[in-house]
Amino acid sequence: MAVTVSLVLLFGLVLFFLLRSHSLSAGAAFTAAGFGFFLASTGAAEPINNLITAVISAIPAL
Repeated sequence: MAVTVSLVLLFGLVLFFLLRSHSLSAGAAFTAAGFGFFLASTGAAEPINNLITAVISAIPAL
């Protein structure tokens, strides 16, 4: 749960700075957010969560 919240905050900050620097248009950001929202409700959500969990657990703690 804590990892998920951290990743949401991280991706939210990245998206914010991309929008602020005009590297990403508002339409593209809306499309990306919509894609993520709908992807989360498919069967692909579980494998993606497992992959991210495995990658995070493979990174040694600092």
